[in-house]
Amino acid sequence: MGVNSKGKPIFEYQPYTVEIKRKNGEYYIHLIYEEEVYGRELAYDEPIQAERIAGIDIHIGRIAVSIVSKQGNFIKPKVFYCHELEYVRANKRNNIIGETVRDVYDWLLQENVGAVVIENIQLRQQHDTDKRFNRLTHHFKKKKLTETILRRGLRLGFCIKKVNPAYTSVIGRFKYMKKYGLSVHESAAFVIGRRGLGYR
Repeated sequence: MGVNSKGKPIFEYQPYTVEIKRKNGEYYIHLIYEEEVYGRELAYDEPIQAERIAGIDIHIGRIAVSIVSKQGNFIKPKVFYCHELEYVRANKRNNIIGETVRDVYDWLLQENVGAVVIENIQLRQQHDTDKRFNRLTHHFKKKKLTETILRRGLRLGFCIKKVNPAYTSVIGRFKYMKKYGLSVHESAAFVIGRRGLGYR
């Protein structure tokens, strides 16, 4: 942790949990510990103070991000592609998720974004009409991607807010897609960002 006034090292000890699992003759060790973070998760009704806000729309194979001003005006979009998530194995998938989310935050830091708005996936409706889509969604592990976005954002000092994702794609398609020349996912991300600011 550094040194004291006499130049001797200062040690600080924190509690942690170790879990050892055996799977197919191999051993896996999970370390669980509290991590100090600089950002924070905002309550649904808590206002966002940042001047620039990023709305993030997560879909299979891509993360769409739209930057919104504090006044709810559109600034710029960007799509981060990760098509490999549809078919790679779990350990490779985790690497791809980590790298893609890192690229997202690198861009947000360059654009001076201070807050991030993401979908609250617990509120998303479950549809059983398309078996292929459901299979891909299962493999995709949207929950893992959302958790990675949340965790990395908090580490980097972002304020993060979760909103209800209902009808964001529909609103984006009919209201903003043609107006700003956006894709469906970019316009949905814009709606998510505005929803985080309290616009209905």
